[in-house]
Amino acid sequence: MAAVGGATATPPISASSWGPETPPFNNEIILRDVTGGGGFGHVKFRQPNDDNLTVLLDTWVRDLAPNTSYRLQRAVDTDINDDCTGTAWLTLGQGATPAAIVTDDRGTGRAALYRTLTSPLGTTFDIHFRVIDQSNAVVLESACYQFVVTQ
Repeated sequence: MAAVGGATATPPISASSWGPETPPFNNEIILRDVTGGGGFGHVKFRQPNDDNLTVLLDTWVRDLAPNTSYRLQRAVDTDINDDCTGTAWLTLGQGATPAAIVTDDRGTGRAALYRTLTSPLGTTFDIHFRVIDQSNAVVLESACYQFVVTQ
């Protein structure tokens, strides 16, 4: 550290001290109603900077049917062009075990979901999300996002 004018300069903080260095690795996924109702959702998509390659999917929905079970799904494609064409929907949950988002009597629900990635480091893909009800009907859907698998 160098002293400048009586002040001590502090070394720069490395990006690796708080998370992966190569964006996009964290996303705020917005889920919009596709049924004509007022439903809405949000997925806080985070990949911690660790060796586990686990993505945390803190999910909440609101203004959906009360006391109802829903599922969060994602589809990806590796043609990186901000046009999500993937249709192989994967139901998300607690690791590889699908888990529900259950709404309360006001139609609000939360779930702390996660998924451990199997793609190699550096893989980039377009990704989009949807929420389905018990009959597999889509109620919420996101736009297209991009993600890079990092460590």
